[in-house]
Amino acid sequence: MSSKKTKYILRQAFQSVFRNKMMGMASIGSVTAVLVILGYIMMLILNINNAALITKEEFDEIAVYIIEEATDQEIKQLGEDIKKINGVLTVVYRPKDTALEEEKMKWGDDAYLLEGLRRNPLPNTYVVQLKDVKYSDYVIQEIKRSGFVEDTRYYQEAVKSLISISDMLKRIGVVIISILIFISVFIISNTIKITVVFRRKEIELMQYIGATNGYVRGPFIIEGIVLGIIGSAIAIGIIALSYNYFTGYLTQYFALLSGFSTYIVKFNLIFKDIAIIFVTIGVGIGTLGSLISLKKFLNA
Repeated sequence: MSSKKTKYILRQAFQSVFRNKMMGMASIGSVTAVLVILGYIMMLILNINNAALITKEEFDEIAVYIIEEATDQEIKQLGEDIKKINGVLTVVYRPKDTALEEEKMKWGDDAYLLEGLRRNPLPNTYVVQLKDVKYSDYVIQEIKRSGFVEDTRYYQEAVKSLISISDMLKRIGVVIISILIFISVFIISNTIKITVVFRRKEIELMQYIGATNGYVRGPFIIEGIVLGIIGSAIAIGIIALSYNYFTGYLTQYFALLSGFSTYIVKFNLIFKDIAIIFVTIGVGIGTLGSLISLKKFLNA
């Protein structure tokens, strides 16, 4: 295609976008709404999956908290007893002083808040790694038989719940996004139809003098693509600003909750992927809406 034809197609496309301002804004708004909702669902699923993955790192480990009154000899004996339980792979002792130092490292700049503690509130702990998660219930039951165990911590149910919530959100998200995409395509196709009707005489004249359907379709397809790109750009901006604000608020609110920030997916790490997905969907919606509207009028 010559540069002259290309300039004509682009000029007509951008003129059409600004000529039908109300319908153009409605088209852009519908694409933006689809992508913003999609973005929120994606962010929610990504964060839930991230939390599940982090939790899974301790999925095959059981933290065994020892009562404060236990003597060094009793603690040592407890460790030996745990090693003998069927299904246990390794047993590592973590003194409470070591645990407190690890907590200070996790808190980073806020570690000074722990300096004022009169006593170490953390218990001495055994970290028990399992040969397989199938042994978890049995191992926990055997460990709790000891009189030196205050409590145990295991994340199996938490991980199952997170994965279940993530799967449910995916299914709901697919339904909602499908409906919104249909609405967006419908609005854009009607926007293009109005432009086609407005320029029908001009199109008929172009066809009369030999212009191909491809040449006539060009400006309208570009118009749909432009509408989709604008909508996706706005959606990216809304998601970026709102997500950073919301996660920043949560991180500050739960500042005293050790390691909370590690569960939050950083937006800058996924920005490129989100931008590609949004632009691709936006362009796809715009193109599809254009083709549907032109099929009737140009026998495409």
